[in-house]
Amino acid sequence: MAAIRPIDVIARKWATVTPQRAPDYEFGINNPRTDWAEQTRAANDAWKAGVQQAAAQDRFAKGVARAGTSKWQANALSKGVQRWGPGVQLALDDYQTAFAPFVEAFARATLPPRFARRDPRNLERVAATNKIFIDVAKRLEGSAT
Repeated sequence: MAAIRPIDVIARKWATVTPQRAPDYEFGINNPRTDWAEQTRAANDAWKAGVQQAAAQDRFAKGVARAGTSKWQANALSKGVQRWGPGVQLALDDYQTAFAPFVEAFARATLPPRFARRDPRNLERVAATNKIFIDVAKRLEGSAT
């Protein structure tokens, strides 16, 4: 039988030692051995194959079932809530840059008239808005390649 420490010892060491490695993590980000974008693009086919294999084996649904709502909720409450505000603040410039083309297109648009509440003709406004956003998204997707 192979010699290995008990899982509680391994996990406790991981939880104790890993947070102290933040400077190593930062160093790696600032000094990558290879270009992240270049390597990520090169891995596109492997990513597709992995996603297809995971889908074929139903791994997403199995992972959700294994974790369950209680794990998601506990982690979201204990980690997500405290990270929410700072994360949003850090994303301000990215949000503004990414959403600006949609705002600009919407501001230039002329929507169909608004009718009384629950009038089915108001769905024409919804369709027009939807078309604006789809057209902008398609244009942006084309420029990303």
